[in-house]
Amino acid sequence: MQDKIIICKDCGEEFVFSVSEQEFYAQKGLEHDPVRCKECRNAKKARNNSRKF
Repeated sequence: MQDKIIICKDCGEEFVFSVSEQEFYAQKGLEHDPVRCKECRNAKKARNNSRKF
C-alpha cells in the first residue's frame, strides 16, 4: 500500500490519503476513499451542524 493523491470534490485541490489513513478506513470497514480534503470535510460538517439547531 502507498499514499494516494486525491482531488477534492469541493475545492479541486490535491490532498494525500496516507497509508495510515487508508488502514484506519479499512479497520472501520469503510470501502470508499474520501472525496473531500480535511478542510472541506470540516466545513461541510460545520454547515450540517449549524442546520440542526
